Amino acid sequence: MTTPQISAGSLIREWRTRRRMSQLDLAMEAEISQRHLSFVESGRAAPSREMVLHLAEQLSIPLRQRNQLLLAASFAPSFSERRLTDQTLAPAMAAVEIVLKGHEPFPALAVDRHWNLVSANAAIAPFLADVSEASLLAPPVNVLRLSLHPGGIAPRIVNLAEWRTHLLERLKHQNDASGDPVLVELEHELRGYPSGLKSSRPAPVEPNAIVHPLRLAHGDTVLSFISTITVFGTPLDVTLSELAIESFFPADEQTRAVLVRLAKERTNTKPSPVQPDSGAFGPPI
Repeated sequence: MTTPQISAGSLIREWRTRRRMSQLDLAMEAEISQRHLSFVESGRAAPSREMVLHLAEQLSIPLRQRNQLLLAASFAPSFSERRLTDQTLAPAMAAVEIVLKGHEPFPALAVDRHWNLVSANAAIAPFLADVSEASLLAPPVNVLRLSLHPGGIAPRIVNLAEWRTHLLERLKHQNDASGDPVLVELEHELRGYPSGLKSSRPAPVEPNAIVHPLRLAHGDTVLSFISTITVFGTPLDVTLSELAIESFFPADEQTRAVLVRLAKERTNTKPSPVQPDSGAFGPPI
C-alpha cells in the first residue's frame, strides 16, 4: 500500500492552525485575498513556488519544513542541508568555536535541533561533576536529557523544579514551532523524570529577580548562572538554521570567582579532560 501524499494546501492550513491564525489573519499578513488562500488550502488552486515561500515566511515555518512544503507542492527544495563536517560550513563552524572559546572562563555549548551536543568549551566542567549515569555522556549527548535525568546533573540542581519547568516550557515552545516528532518524544520522556517538587506550591519569585537562574551545587558552593541562546542570522542552510549556542554567565560574584579559579587550575593541568575533542563528549560533529 502507498501512503497518500499530504497536499501543500493541507500543510499550509496545518501550520496556520498551529500559529493560531485565521484565514483572514494570514491573508492580510500575506497581502492576498482570503478567497485565494481558501482555494489554496482546499486544493482548488495550486500555489506557485513564490506563493509557497511567501506563505511559509508569514507563518515563520522552519527551513526544514519549508522544504517539505515545497515538495508537497511539487517543487524542488530551496534550502540545502549539509553535514556539519561539510567544508562549505567550515566558516560557520569556525565561528561557533570562536564564540565557545571566547566565552571562557564561562561555560558555553553548541547544540543541534534535537539538543544533541555539537561542541562545548572547557568551562563546561562544573556541569559534569558527579554524573553517575555514564551512558548520558556517550555521544550523541543530549543536553536536556543530561540536565534532567536523575543520573545526570539533576541531583545537583538546587532549584530543579524551576529549572525543569523552564527547560520543558522552552522545549514545548520549540515543538509548537517545528512539530518535530523526535522533540515531541523527547518532551514526553523528560516529563517522566522526577520533578524536584516537594510541594504543590510553586517557589516564590524574588521581587528583584530579572530571570530564573540555574543554581548548581559544586562541592560546598552553589554556582548561579543566567543563560542566553544565540543562533545564526538569515541562514539558508537547514542544518545551520537549527544550530544554537547556549552561553552561561555568572549571576553573582561568587560564581564568577569560582569559574575564574577553575580556569586557572585547568591551565596548570594539561591536557584538560573536558575539552570537546578529548573524548568526554566525543569529537565535534
